[in-house]
Amino acid sequence: MRLSLLATTAQIALLSAAPAYAQSAQTGDPEDQREETTIIVTGALSDFGATKSDKPIMETARSISIETARDFQEKGAQSLDDVLTYSAGVTAEPFGFSTRGDFAQVRGLDAPEYRDNLQYLFGYYNNTRQDIYTLEQVEVLKGPASVLYGAGSPGGIINVVTKRPHGTSEGEVRVDYGSFDRKQIATDINIAIPGAEDSAQFRFVGLLRDSDTQIKEVSDDKLVIAPAFTARPAPGTEITILANYSDQNSDTAHQFLPVTGTLFEGASGEKIDPYSYHGAPGFNAYDTESLALTLIAEQQINRIFSVEGVARYLDTHADYRQAWISFRGNGVPRIDAEGNGGWTFYLADNRSEQMAFDVRARADFTTGPIEHELLAGVQYQDVFTDSDTAYLADLGTLNAFDPQYAGVPTVAEVESMKGDGPRNYVKSTGYYISNQMSLGNLVANAGVRFDNVTNRVENGSRQEDDATSFSVGVLWRGPAGISPYASYAESFEPVVGIDTLTNEQLLPQEGRQYEVGIKYQPRGVNALVTLSAFDIEVSNLPNPNSLVGGDSQQEGVSKVRGVELEANALVGGLRLDGNVSYLDTKDPDGYRLTSIADWQASLFALYNFTGALDGFSLGGGVRYVGGNESNGLSAIEGSLLTYRVDGHTVGDLSAGYDFGPFELRLTARNVTNEEYFSVCLVRGDCYPGEKRSINGSLAYKF
Repeated sequence: MRLSLLATTAQIALLSAAPAYAQSAQTGDPEDQREETTIIVTGALSDFGATKSDKPIMETARSISIETARDFQEKGAQSLDDVLTYSAGVTAEPFGFSTRGDFAQVRGLDAPEYRDNLQYLFGYYNNTRQDIYTLEQVEVLKGPASVLYGAGSPGGIINVVTKRPHGTSEGEVRVDYGSFDRKQIATDINIAIPGAEDSAQFRFVGLLRDSDTQIKEVSDDKLVIAPAFTARPAPGTEITILANYSDQNSDTAHQFLPVTGTLFEGASGEKIDPYSYHGAPGFNAYDTESLALTLIAEQQINRIFSVEGVARYLDTHADYRQAWISFRGNGVPRIDAEGNGGWTFYLADNRSEQMAFDVRARADFTTGPIEHELLAGVQYQDVFTDSDTAYLADLGTLNAFDPQYAGVPTVAEVESMKGDGPRNYVKSTGYYISNQMSLGNLVANAGVRFDNVTNRVENGSRQEDDATSFSVGVLWRGPAGISPYASYAESFEPVVGIDTLTNEQLLPQEGRQYEVGIKYQPRGVNALVTLSAFDIEVSNLPNPNSLVGGDSQQEGVSKVRGVELEANALVGGLRLDGNVSYLDTKDPDGYRLTSIADWQASLFALYNFTGALDGFSLGGGVRYVGGNESNGLSAIEGSLLTYRVDGHTVGDLSAGYDFGPFELRLTARNVTNEEYFSVCLVRGDCYPGEKRSINGSLAYKF
C-alpha cells in the first residue's frame, strides 16, 4: 500500500511539477545587476532552496546564511553541526560533540532539518545522520517560515541541497585519514550521457567510512550510496530522480556525565575524564539505516507560467541502546562521595516513514510598471513514527571516576522488558501563495498559508489543528549597494494534548518575528555584508511558575531579541567569512534559554597563492561562543538552581595544495585542543565539546 501511494504521488508530481522559468529581467541600474551576479562567496539560492525562489539574497528581505561544499572542505567540517559553526545566529553544537545527529539551533530555538524543500527528520533518534559529502550546500533561513513550510520553529529552518546531475562529465575519488583513526573513501562521479549531454545525465555519490571518535569505544562507521538521474525529454521539461541509502553503525557520544566531577569537584577533589566511556560495552549501540527516494520535476509551460514539484518517500530505522549513570533530579547528587551511582539501561527500536510532496505553480509577469513572481502551491505530508522501548533504572553500580563494566545485562535481557509503543501518525496539508513584486528599486513580498495538521495515536487519541500564517517584507535597492529591508513573519507548531484545567485541546505554539536590516554589496568588490536586528515572540507555551493554578496551562511566552552581523568577501586571493551575533533570550519564567550563549563570533580567512606558490592555500579561523546557563527549581530546597558553563574560544587551521588532477588538504579543528563543556543541565548532566581533530584529504579529479 505504501509503495502504491508512492507511485501515485510520483505520478501527481510528474504531471503537475516543474522547473522555474528564468526570472524576468531585473530592474534598477545595469551595473548593479552585473556586480550582483559576481557574488560567488555566499552561494546562490534556487527554486528548491530555502526560499523556494532563485531571487538573489540581495533582493530578499530576510537574513539567510549559505555554506557551500567548498566551504565544508576548506573549513574541515565532518558533520552538519561542523558546517554551521561559522554561521551567524546559529548555535551549532548546543549539546557538544555528538554521533546521534545534528542539533543546531537558530536564533536560540530548535531548527527543523529540510532536504530539497521537504522535511527530513521527524521525532528523535530514528534516522541516519545526513552526510555532508552528498550535499551541494547548506542554507539557513532565519526566523519563522510557516508561510513556505507549514508547522515549524519560529527560529528558522535548515535546508540542505542535494548534489544533482549536471551537464559536464567529471568526477573525483577522495581518500581521508584523520584523528581517532578516521578512514574514509568517497567518490562523486557525474556523467553527461555521450550524444545526449543536455538531455540525460547521471551522478553517483558514494562513501565508506571506518572510524573511531574522541570517545574510543564509540565508532562512527558509515556507508552511503546515492545515485541520481536527470532527464530532459522535451524542451522545458526536467525530471530528476535521487536515491540515498545510508547505513551507520555507531554508539552515542553523549555520555550524560554527572555535574559532580565535571562542572563541580567531587568530594575527594577528583575530576571525571570528560572523554571517558560511561556506557556498557556489548550493550550500547546506535545503528541506523535509511532509504530515501526523491523526485524533482520541472515544466515550463510558456513564457510566463511554469510548474515544479518535489516528492519523497523516506523509510528509516534506528536500533538505539545506551547505559548511563541514573538521573536523580534537580540538585540531587547522581553519584556519592566516591563517585558511585546506579546504572540506567535504555533500549529503543525506532522507526519512521514519510510520504510527502510539494507542488507549486509559478508565474513571472508584469502589471504596468510592477514585476511579479507569483508562487502558489500545495504541500502534503504523511508521517508515522514508532518507538518500542525498555527502561531499567538503578541497576548495579558504576564508578564515574573509574568506570568498570561488570554486571551488564545482555541485550536480550533488557529487550525482554520492551513495551510495544503505539504508532503516531501526522498528516498535514498546506496551501500557500506568495508574491514578490518589484517597482523600480523597491522590492516587496507578501504571502499567506493555510494549514491543517492531524496528529493521531494508533488506537488512541486524535487531534486536528488549523492555522493561518502570514509574512510580508520590503527592501529598497539603494545607492552604493546599500539595501535596507524590513520584514514580518509568523510560525505555528501543534501541541498535542488536553489542558487538564479547561479540558480543551491545547493550542498550537505561535511565533512571530519583526526583523529590520541592511544588506551591503560594495561596488567592484565580491562581497556581501548583512546586518540584522530581530524580535521573536513565542506564545502558547506551558505556564510560567508564577501562574501555577491559573485557569489554563498555556500562558507562557518566550522572547528572543538579537543582532547579527555576517560578512563574506573574496578580495584577490583572500577569502574572508566573519560573523558576530548577540541574543537576549527569556523563557516563560524570565530566565535565559538553556544552552544558548548571548555572544558568538567567528572569523575564517583563507588565501590562495599565485605565482611561484600557485596551487597553495593557507588559512584558518577562530570561533568564540559565550557562556550559557541552565535554570530550574532545586528538588531539595525548592529555590532557583542555576548551572553555568564558561564561554570558549577555539581555532581551526586549513592548508591545501592543488597539483594537476590532485587536490591535497590538511585541516585541524580546535587546534589547541581546548577542553570545554557546551552545556551542563540542571537535571544533572554535562556535555563535553569537540576535541582537536586533524584530517588529511587527497582527491584525484578527472
